[in-house]
Amino acid sequence: MGEGQTGRSLRDHFFAPTQPGRPQPAGGYAGQKEKTHPKKINLASQLGTGAHILATGIPEVHRHLVSSGIGDTPMHPFCPLSVASECLDPRPMECTDGYHWDHQTEHCKDINECETIPDACKGEMKCFNHYGGYLCLPRSASVIPAPEPPITPTETNPCPLGYEAQGDSCVDINECERDEHDCQPSQQCINTLGAFTCQCPDGYRKVGTECIDIDECRYRYCQHRCVNVPGSFSCQCEPGFQLAGNNRSCIDVNECEMGAPCSQRCYNTYGTFLCRCDQGYELGPDGFACNDIDECSYSSYLCQYQCVNEPGKFSCMCPEGYQLQGTRLCQDINECETGEHQCSDTQTCVNIHGRYQCVDTNRCQEPYVQVSENRCVCPVNKPVCRDLPFSIVHRYMSITSERSVPSDIFQIQATSVSPGAYNTFRIRSGDENGDFYIRQINNISAMLVLARAVSGPREYTLDLEMVSVNPLLSYQGNYQTSSALRLSIYVGPYSF
Repeated sequence: MGEGQTGRSLRDHFFAPTQPGRPQPAGGYAGQKEKTHPKKINLASQLGTGAHILATGIPEVHRHLVSSGIGDTPMHPFCPLSVASECLDPRPMECTDGYHWDHQTEHCKDINECETIPDACKGEMKCFNHYGGYLCLPRSASVIPAPEPPITPTETNPCPLGYEAQGDSCVDINECERDEHDCQPSQQCINTLGAFTCQCPDGYRKVGTECIDIDECRYRYCQHRCVNVPGSFSCQCEPGFQLAGNNRSCIDVNECEMGAPCSQRCYNTYGTFLCRCDQGYELGPDGFACNDIDECSYSSYLCQYQCVNEPGKFSCMCPEGYQLQGTRLCQDINECETGEHQCSDTQTCVNIHGRYQCVDTNRCQEPYVQVSENRCVCPVNKPVCRDLPFSIVHRYMSITSERSVPSDIFQIQATSVSPGAYNTFRIRSGDENGDFYIRQINNISAMLVLARAVSGPREYTLDLEMVSVNPLLSYQGNYQTSSALRLSIYVGPYSF
């Protein structure tokens, strides 16, 4: 009965007789100051080796006699309530199992079975004395005993245990407020009528008098990982996941939206993410960084002239006088057509590979005279002209370096032939190293052939001569005439 409650009159209560023989236990833990454990409790089989024992032990101040109908006042079963304070039990005092009567303190005192029973615990188990019994726990377990309150003699209380007299009534003692309980620091004392109870905190269950941690993880509450801690537990997720709102399920984390360390592209996958690179880059060894690919180092055929590596790509460059055709080829710029030359009005612009050449419009030299564009004639009335070709035609061409040989490069064609004339072709001058030769095709044409591969820049000036012999005009003597084609050949600096 709590404070403020008035108990019934002592004269209104009578004890009911109990069964003869051994006194009945007080019925309940702590509040009735009674231990009813069996002699041996093997908590290891119940708790496991990782159990947490928060508090153990109860005071050795328990005296157990017969039980009344309203409380636990030690009385003789035949004493009337009106004279309960004057009635003493004439029989010897008797305690429950695990205790023995101490005549000096007049209380039931715990028996230390770990000392009195040989080999109380077997195997790797360790014996821990316990009030009213003993515990067999793993050697790694520890029991923290609570301090025992001093035993002080008390005056005879005419009220049942847990009550005190106030006038003619018995009122409940609030042991929790008076700090007259034996609850452990980790337990909560709850007052009840004539007694009190010790309640374990959340996450613990009571085994005997101890509060034992509940291993919630064995119930497989968490989707991924469960971490048991004293009195509670927590769910954890594998890398790449996070706890859902119910604190037990794991949902995928979109690392790409949370600042994944990908340097370029990030793709979220279930439980992880992938880094990918743009075209022209490759993924580094760390799986995050993207490194530029040097395409120019892979092949020398990517560009016709020069490959230039750039971040994520490459480009082709052409030398001066050329322009890029498409993405990799170089094409000569015809400066004569684009007007990018600096030839004067008295000069003719001749385009060659990579550049241009300005030549005089009139290239006729004595004794030749110009009769038309690029054509010079040596007059027959001049005696010096008898041993010279009758006419010279100027032509220009350009070839690339390292051209494959033999290679036909220029065809000679007679513009007029006298009836019955027999024509031959030859290189009159300009081929001192024998880089060219003439292959006659028929009586009126021949082909200039490049015999050796040549490198530029270089310039040849070849006089290609056609000699005509006409038997029909033999009456005039050994009659023959010739004409020449002065071919200027410019060899470019490159193979394109």
